[in-house]
Amino acid sequence: MKNVARLLAEKLLKISAVKLQPANPFVWASGWNSPIYTDNRCTLSHPEVRSFIKVELTRTILENFPEAEAIAGVATGAIAQGALVADILNLPYAYVRATPKDHGLENLIEGDLRQGSKVVVIEDLISTGKSSLKAVEAIRNAGCEVVGMVALFSYGFPLAEENFANEGVKLITLSNYNALLEVALDSNYITKNDLQTLSLWRHDPANWQPERDKI
Repeated sequence: MKNVARLLAEKLLKISAVKLQPANPFVWASGWNSPIYTDNRCTLSHPEVRSFIKVELTRTILENFPEAEAIAGVATGAIAQGALVADILNLPYAYVRATPKDHGLENLIEGDLRQGSKVVVIEDLISTGKSSLKAVEAIRNAGCEVVGMVALFSYGFPLAEENFANEGVKLITLSNYNALLEVALDSNYITKNDLQTLSLWRHDPANWQPERDKI
């Protein structure tokens, strides 16, 4: 039986929410060269995938964070997923902006989180974890307890694991880079040579260069 990580990886590849291009890499906003690009917002346009993610996020919270009293999504990618999950669980919901709104009340957190409440954060993608942990900081500063974070997908960077450990945040992801590569290889989306390139990138993404750029 396929596990959730592989099932979700299959769905993400099928709808092109994840694209692998080791021979023609993308450039991230950080300036990193990357053979992978992920846009999990695409899942919202596909009802079957959207429903699968909603159910699995909910199940993961019930199994791992039954004490949760509120749900918070991280803007912008996880706003919708977080709202869907909070609706199933019948829990209060808010979302955290990347930066405070530049007018009106200048909110960083949109919605009401009761002080002292136990919050589970929903995220769509984990790379280094820095932006996700900024959301955690905002929720803690609002007087709430973050009991954990659940994300759709993680690249599995060692730096991210270190960052979450340093902040004392338990992270659970539905799928991950290893599962994605297994599915991509089994379906002939990538070759064994591609697999080697993709594995090398994950170990040192900041300094990785495509073969064509190497001297």
